[in-house]
Amino acid sequence: MEAEITLRVDGTERTLTVDTRTTVLDALRDRLGVMSPKKGCDHGQCGACTVLLDGRRANSCLTLAVAHDGAEVITADGLAGGTPDGGLHPVQRAFLDQDAFQCGYCTPGQVCSAAGAIEEAAAGHPSTATANLQADGAVDLADAEIRERLSGNLCRCGAYVNIVAAVRQAAESAQPQDRP
Repeated sequence: MEAEITLRVDGTERTLTVDTRTTVLDALRDRLGVMSPKKGCDHGQCGACTVLLDGRRANSCLTLAVAHDGAEVITADGLAGGTPDGGLHPVQRAFLDQDAFQCGYCTPGQVCSAAGAIEEAAAGHPSTATANLQADGAVDLADAEIRERLSGNLCRCGAYVNIVAAVRQAAESAQPQDRP
């Protein structure tokens, strides 16, 4: 069975007809040519396909496209479009500054997950590692907190030390208008 859906992908509205079993990842890559999210495990265990779906982190390989008709999808490529000057998003800049990638396969998912995690922490959403809240109600993004929040994103190259440093840098430099 097929259905016509509309997704707003990285700021552009796209209408397509998909089989009702099509995932957001397959709709993005196979139908719309958006190659930033990667197909890693196809079981929701590696995080390479992570995107921001209506502002929340999502494993796009586990999410049916028809369930998100009308949704906004932001990929790592689309994060920069949300900055005032059109330059790199603070998370993207931090990943470059901290050399937080090696082969780069997991990087788009790591970047989207990091941007989502920073937003969640700023909004005061706790994780199992949350120890402290800041005076404004935001979660303090200590290294253990960052590791917990990004634990669903695997890096087979082992760039975790630099990824944590990049998330810390981005969280410290992010201003409310820079957030997706």
